[in-house]
Amino acid sequence: MPAPLLRIAHLTKKFGNATVVDDLSLEIMPGECLGVIGPNGAGKTTTIRICLGLTGPDAGEIEAFGLPLPAQVRQAKKRIGVVTQFDSLDPDFSCAENLRVYGAYFGLSRAVIDERVPKLLEFAALQSKANAKPGELSGGMKRRLSLGRALINDPDLLILDEPTTGLDPQARHLMWERLQNLLQLGKAILLTTHFMDEAERLCDRLLVLDHGRKIAEGTPRGLIAANLETDVVEVYGDGAKAAGLAHAALAERVETSGETVFFYLRQAKPLLDALADDHSVRYLHRPANLEDLFLKMTGRQIRDDA
Repeated sequence: MPAPLLRIAHLTKKFGNATVVDDLSLEIMPGECLGVIGPNGAGKTTTIRICLGLTGPDAGEIEAFGLPLPAQVRQAKKRIGVVTQFDSLDPDFSCAENLRVYGAYFGLSRAVIDERVPKLLEFAALQSKANAKPGELSGGMKRRLSLGRALINDPDLLILDEPTTGLDPQARHLMWERLQNLLQLGKAILLTTHFMDEAERLCDRLLVLDHGRKIAEGTPRGLIAANLETDVVEVYGDGAKAAGLAHAALAERVETSGETVFFYLRQAKPLLDALADDHSVRYLHRPANLEDLFLKMTGRQIRDDA
């Protein structure tokens, strides 16, 4: 069995009296996409910063490619590509120049850079924008350029911190296609995201973090099956709350969020029959999904960034 590309064991980080990462352990294998999901302040970005040597841990062990971090972070970073939450493209350079300068940071030869830049522009679907500066690009184009730049050193591990935040659906789908291509090439990906459809589409395994601690781990479908009822009926409209009270016994679990009542159940037909003649409500019947899992495990309350 191959060794993990990244191994974290019992990682802990505190800021003052707040424990931001709490005894976290994880491994990423070659060719695997590991997703990390959790509310704001769960410790996702702090964990990534520790892996990149930008923040020091208080306890625990980290290895990348068998190298201890942060002691040998410079050597490990030669095999890591990073896309952060916010673009750090140089506004004064063209798309091609951004790639070239980044390649020089890794000490790549001019010949290697000349070979890779056209391929990465094609990968990012930016061939026609080679001479354009980042200020002339859409948000989706900037994110694709950031991904292309992260690949200039041909990394074995990609660390992506919310790479599609702020993108429209078309741009997100194109990014997903590019990331799936990378997985098929054997690259490993550590992905943090707030988009549950993104996590379900891309990730082989998921970690759910809350208050810095891992509260669940498994495949997306496995986590859903182990922790949720099979069906959800969302009821909304003037009579939704009254329906929630009247039909609560037909569901295993009932939750209210705003004007919507969520019925979580394994047999939906009795509830659907009961709602059929109720003209004070509208309803949607669907299978349980990762968003339901996320909300069950971490709650529906809004969190401030931390």
